[in-house]
Amino acid sequence: MQYNSGRDFRWLLLQPWIAIPRLIQVLWTLSGLVLALLWQGSSTNPDVQQRLARRTLNKLTGLGPCFIKLGQALSTRPDLVRRDWLEELTRLQDDLPAFPHAIALERIEQELGAPVDQLFEDFPAAPIAAASLGQVYKARLEGNYWVAVKVQRPNLTFILRRDLVLIRVLGVLTAPFLPLNLGFGLGSIIDEFGRSLFEEIDYKQEADNAERFDALFIDNPAVYIPRVERRLSSTRVLTTSWIDGAKMRDSQELLAQRLDPAALIRTGVICGLQQLLEYGYFHADPHPGNLFALQGRSGDLGHVGYVDFGMMDTINDDDRLTLTGAVVHLINRDFFGLAKDFQNLGFLSHKADLTPIIPALEEVLGGSLGESVGSFNFKAITDRFSELMFDYPFRVPARFALIIRAVVSQEGLALRLDPDFKIISVAYPYVAKRLLVGDTHEMREKLLEVIFDKSGRLRLERLESLLQVVGQDSHSPGVELLPVASAGLRLLFSRDGAGLRKRLLLTLIRDDRLHTDDMRALASLVGRTFGPARIAGGLLQRLNPLMAA
Repeated sequence: MQYNSGRDFRWLLLQPWIAIPRLIQVLWTLSGLVLALLWQGSSTNPDVQQRLARRTLNKLTGLGPCFIKLGQALSTRPDLVRRDWLEELTRLQDDLPAFPHAIALERIEQELGAPVDQLFEDFPAAPIAAASLGQVYKARLEGNYWVAVKVQRPNLTFILRRDLVLIRVLGVLTAPFLPLNLGFGLGSIIDEFGRSLFEEIDYKQEADNAERFDALFIDNPAVYIPRVERRLSSTRVLTTSWIDGAKMRDSQELLAQRLDPAALIRTGVICGLQQLLEYGYFHADPHPGNLFALQGRSGDLGHVGYVDFGMMDTINDDDRLTLTGAVVHLINRDFFGLAKDFQNLGFLSHKADLTPIIPALEEVLGGSLGESVGSFNFKAITDRFSELMFDYPFRVPARFALIIRAVVSQEGLALRLDPDFKIISVAYPYVAKRLLVGDTHEMREKLLEVIFDKSGRLRLERLESLLQVVGQDSHSPGVELLPVASAGLRLLFSRDGAGLRKRLLLTLIRDDRLHTDDMRALASLVGRTFGPARIAGGLLQRLNPLMAA
């Protein structure tokens, strides 16, 4: 159940009766495609590239689970694939015919040690959904308790081992001829794909993932994670509580069920940001089929249920902090700082010349910021940034493959429900609030870096920008400002605030002279932002939400 490219290559090499027929099938299916790529891959005609991308999509679908997953993975890699290809590959559907019901029943009995009529009060005669790696049944336990039973496709480990070896060999051999933008070896990229795929088919690991994810959001009523039924789960069968909700695929369908798409999007985006920037553990496949809209609402947030925890990953503390700073650098139009963030994250080599890259970042990202955060067009940025990554020496580090998949999937979900939704208008207030609250040493250090320049001067406009966006789209901005106000006071007079007090003192006394302009401007800003009426309104709303104006 673990991926090992060297071991699997030797395994297949010693079984030519398995390797050769499948290799012939794959080569026969892909031969026409390879010839077309060699002949037309360098064409600048967009219609030609679209036809090539569509043809690639169809061929991958026909070759089975491993190739379907490969196409899905490529659809999230703008550093590897042209933007016009990405648009086609994102249409790759993970919806396949179900495998025979009798085989599913046999698999359940083998894995759980008893036939379904002894394990369940009621078990259906057909699955409710089927995908590339398994299919799902809606069954009933005692007490009218409904569960989802996911059963893995037969021989899946064998199929994936065999096909991953062939994909790796063919990928390495044909890489020079493919329209890919490579900085790392294609073999290592395929190895990363293989490792994540084998983690996805280990249902015991998925059960552990679900319970770990649930623990992160246990106190968040807006996020629901189904309960794992351990006694009815194994490596190849997973049983969880059933979620009664609507899939987040169509806004009109949600509205018909009296659900608010904007509130659901907000929950999905904030939940995704918490996973990446706060908890460091994230769901890497939040596409519309894996998120359910549930009845109920918590303030500005709709209720969302997550399923399918096979593809999860972690992000280290340094990367989390750098990503937080990158959002602030973007909003503050600090493109040099943003370029340095890309270097620290590994998207650019530390030896890379930033001179041509900084103007390119400003052209691609700066123009889309417009007059305010709310006018930021995220889809336009994504399209243009794909081109930037293809034209400049950007590379996606292996550890960021699943992070990009998560972000792209989240973006696609939000834009599917609301094409005009501005993700950054939710992301920036979240980041701003985390910086201003400063509940960790790292956040306090990042806040000081943002609001003071290298000479120690207070960058008041940046502090004002942070304060302005906190709660700007909330129905109760006073509530959003309360923790910022209380955290600011605690920080200013606590031991942790020594660095802030020192910076403020250096701002007040410069060149052996007393300078009060910055401090007067700061006092004015604090007075405008945290006026008594505004804070009092926040207190009333917190004490009694029904009194929200």
